[in-house]
Amino acid sequence: MTPANWLSMLTNHLWQSTAFAAVIWLLALALRRNQARTRHWLWLIASIKFLIPFALFVTIGAYWSAKMPVAIATQHIPAVAAEIAQPFPENAPAGPFVAAPAAHNAHSPLLILLGIWACGFVGITFYWWLRWRRVRAAAGSASPLPLSATVPVLNSPSSLEPGVFGIFRPVLLLPRGIAERLTPEQLNAVIAHEMAHVRRRDNLAAAIHMAVEAIFWFHPIVWWIGARMLEERERACDEEVVKLGGQREAYAEGILSVCKYYLESPVACVSGISGSDLKKRIVRIMTEHGTAKLTLARKVALTALAFATIAGPLFFGIVNAALARARQESGTSLPSFEVASIKEDNSGTRGRLFQMPSPGHFHTINMPTNNLIQFAYNIKAFQISGAPSWTESQGYVIDAKVDDALMPEFLKLNRREQMDQMRLMLRSLLADRFQLTLSRETKDAPIYALVVAKGGPKLTPTTWVEPEAGATPPSAPQRNGPHLMISPTGMSAVNQPASALADILAVLPELNGRFVQDQTGIKGNYDFEIKFTPQGLGPKGQAPPDAQASTDDSVSIFTALQEQLGLRLESTHGPVDMYTVTRIERPSQD
Repeated sequence: MTPANWLSMLTNHLWQSTAFAAVIWLLALALRRNQARTRHWLWLIASIKFLIPFALFVTIGAYWSAKMPVAIATQHIPAVAAEIAQPFPENAPAGPFVAAPAAHNAHSPLLILLGIWACGFVGITFYWWLRWRRVRAAAGSASPLPLSATVPVLNSPSSLEPGVFGIFRPVLLLPRGIAERLTPEQLNAVIAHEMAHVRRRDNLAAAIHMAVEAIFWFHPIVWWIGARMLEERERACDEEVVKLGGQREAYAEGILSVCKYYLESPVACVSGISGSDLKKRIVRIMTEHGTAKLTLARKVALTALAFATIAGPLFFGIVNAALARARQESGTSLPSFEVASIKEDNSGTRGRLFQMPSPGHFHTINMPTNNLIQFAYNIKAFQISGAPSWTESQGYVIDAKVDDALMPEFLKLNRREQMDQMRLMLRSLLADRFQLTLSRETKDAPIYALVVAKGGPKLTPTTWVEPEAGATPPSAPQRNGPHLMISPTGMSAVNQPASALADILAVLPELNGRFVQDQTGIKGNYDFEIKFTPQGLGPKGQAPPDAQASTDDSVSIFTALQEQLGLRLESTHGPVDMYTVTRIERPSQD
């Protein structure tokens, strides 16, 4: 993933989380007459949203969509939903070509931004750690108090206010001498306030938001959410103390005394009694007489909002992925050849030719339709099912060309991008002339993972230099130009990535039609040549557990990869896209 992709994902996540926080603010405003604990939960959800991007749910939805055939996934989707599911427009070329994005040297700015973020993250975390140590020291020097409470009560020699220390095994810390400064009624009200924090698990909620503030320290909205959470947290405990029968006047005087004689808790995850606007709190404690409970309508509305928050992105992922697959696999909205001639090859020749003799010119001799589908969708034969027998037996002569008016733009693309355009144009041709439609389903199947062997890769960076744009490519693969080919004695490649090696390995009979997934993590293009004996395995489909040097002249592809390239094929399971031909017809003759 490029730096631009990371920045785009981060920007989308930030504005989505900010918009979500704005919705929560409107809800909190609408529920201002209701219990504070409801608003505190809302703000906590807004905080957690920063840790869970909507893109995660979209990805899950897309994964579910991949499990369905396209015809099912797109059936009865309203037009409005289709419009909503469209992705934001990207900077794509104005013409019909869908070129691969150019690489930009954006790593340096990204590293600078990452460094700035890391400085802020480390600084804030270290500052909070120092303050937390202060509370921990106070707890370590405290002694037990014989007071009745739901958690252990400790007497601390520090000047910190009463507070709950700990998340999973909390204790109540009371400063030494507090019983002499507060009346019994005031002390009982203060302890009741702290027990409310324990029951509500406010320390855990505060710790979660502290993590959000540390990660997104640069975004002011997270600090604003933290202030709202603190205010509603203390107000919720105030409401609970009064509801349990605490004397309003004694409780208010107890809060004022604590604020007068003791220091506020240094970290939010140690719940104390102070916090938020003290004047407003005292006024509310003395004047408010109960809060309105949530009506059934408001409960339903909040439940619907929670459901929509999760279901919305899931639905988006399902619909968007299904529509994208439908467009892709039906061949619509794809670039197409200006002219294309298709004829049955009944010459009786056994040879097959598949080439681009010149830029923008696609030519085949005696090429079966099944092979055309494999090239167009960049898949293997074992991934296709449902095709009639003639798609493998009947070869075709195809001669197709790109529109002359589009050739200047086509020639600006590099060799790999030109090949990608040819694949898209062939999809259009198959949909138009062969009436081809496909459905796709992702299945878990045995695969091989191409990984780096012990000792590291033995690949040589390519020395091939791409010719200037517009130069005529060779009419067939050449050993001194970009190629990847299998011969009776092995395999050779020039200017190829590890992913291309994984693709061609899958066609070897030794792998029994298994998909090969590139998991090497190796970037860049390489030149290599390996020698192996086709069908050089022992029992069919069984790779040696440890690819060691052979003792005879037979060298398997498994051994050759490890000894000569420093790579290894590892048997595993993984998702494989399987395509079913739902419709195909013989093309009309030109």
